[in-house]
Amino acid sequence: MTDFKSVSLADQVFEKMENDIITGVYPRGEILTELKLVEQLGVSRTPIREALRRLEQERLIKDSGKGSIVLGITEEDLLDIMNIRQRIEGLVAYYAALNIDENGRQKLTHIVDLQEFYHAKGDADRLQQVDDQFHDLICQLSGRTVLMDTLIPLHRKTRRFRRISMQDPSRTAKTKAEHRAIYDALMAGDAEKAMDLTTKHIENAKEHMIRGLKQNG
Repeated sequence: MTDFKSVSLADQVFEKMENDIITGVYPRGEILTELKLVEQLGVSRTPIREALRRLEQERLIKDSGKGSIVLGITEEDLLDIMNIRQRIEGLVAYYAALNIDENGRQKLTHIVDLQEFYHAKGDADRLQQVDDQFHDLICQLSGRTVLMDTLIPLHRKTRRFRRISMQDPSRTAKTKAEHRAIYDALMAGDAEKAMDLTTKHIENAKEHMIRGLKQNG
């Protein structure tokens, strides 16, 4: 039986299913039924129905009448997601540079140091986790709730493609350098530079992810 926390069970089920769809555990075109999911996840139908409803709202699945068809993330979806990120994430970095305090500086320094450490070890899984933390923290430091609520779900939806990127040593080296440059701008409170560097960073990530999708499907 899958070990779910008792608090917010529907959220736990949704997050697991969302992750499994995004990372390809449930491939595009697979049919998901409530009975199948009850057996796989070891929970009742109620949280599964709620999770399926939310996944349909996220357009990760659609109802077929005989179950839910997995839609996943297509190349067009990925391009749209990254175009949105490219336009918004620079703005988030701009506000983060203006609002960052000493606590934020310490947290950001810790994350960047971890990235250096895991890059030296060649630990792609940990690098992906730290990449999540880097971008999510900048969202939080911006203090802009609407921007944060827009971007963090998009970060989750690109998880599979970022994982592929993290398996490419040339891209991880560039990501590390780009993050360090953004970090320096944020620490200096240079909002314009932080915005420009972040926009370029997302553009580079987009190009690499699209190539990875074409190569890996």
